[in-house]
Amino acid sequence: MRNYLTFSVVALIAIAQGCSTTTPSQIVRTQISQPNIPAQALKPCDDPVALPDRALSAKELTPLWGKDRAALKECEAKRAALVAAVKPVPTPKEKPSK
Repeated sequence: MRNYLTFSVVALIAIAQGCSTTTPSQIVRTQISQPNIPAQALKPCDDPVALPDRALSAKELTPLWGKDRAALKECEAKRAALVAAVKPVPTPKEKPSK
């Protein structure tokens, strides 16, 4: 009986130490930081080429179409760079416990 009482007192002291209000030796702080976004990704995309208010020949239309397609490709590259900059880093999944 005396061993049981001694064990109970020791166990209660150990549990009470776990609830101690003393300051821990290490302080962990969480810092939220903004991702580094490439400057080129922040530039607005070019507007489409303004077409004259008349019928255009293929000779006139082809360079304008090419300029629009090049601007679209450049804009998509900027958008992809922005997505890559703010995309979270994947973390490995934990194995399920058995």
